[in-house]
Amino acid sequence: MRVDELAPAPGSTKRRKRVGRGIGGKGGKTAGRGTKGQYARNTVARGFEGGQMPLKQRVPKLKGFNNPFRVEYYAVNLDALDSIGDKDITPEVMVAKGIAHKGTLVKILARGTISRPVNVSAHAVSKAAEAAIVAAGGSVTKLPLPHKVRPAAKGNQFTNR
Repeated sequence: MRVDELAPAPGSTKRRKRVGRGIGGKGGKTAGRGTKGQYARNTVARGFEGGQMPLKQRVPKLKGFNNPFRVEYYAVNLDALDSIGDKDITPEVMVAKGIAHKGTLVKILARGTISRPVNVSAHAVSKAAEAAIVAAGGSVTKLPLPHKVRPAAKGNQFTNR
């Protein structure tokens, strides 16, 4: 079989009906459009709803905005850290143990308790989690963010004009 021999199965395709070709048969004169009215005369614009406010105009436009400086963290709680047997806990160790996802920034949160001293390295730590880790005899190291953060605001830019 060759490409030029390909064809649809017999009877699977049907020719379209040619209407508006004289009054000799079905589909003549008004060509299936009925008599009179907007749909008999001309095409109707896409989305036209008979004069009613169209859906595309009733639906509100974009609301809010997307903050380009948003920093998204993967949350890891103290009870998850307690289940890790290592003394030094880094994001790489958390990924290896299946607690965090690869390539995400990690933030330690204070749900649960920690029963032993551990040295935790993370991109962010909540105050309560840091206090619990230090109280258990451990230490917390904050890792630098791998990208630039938003510059500090310099006051109202419109006042000195």
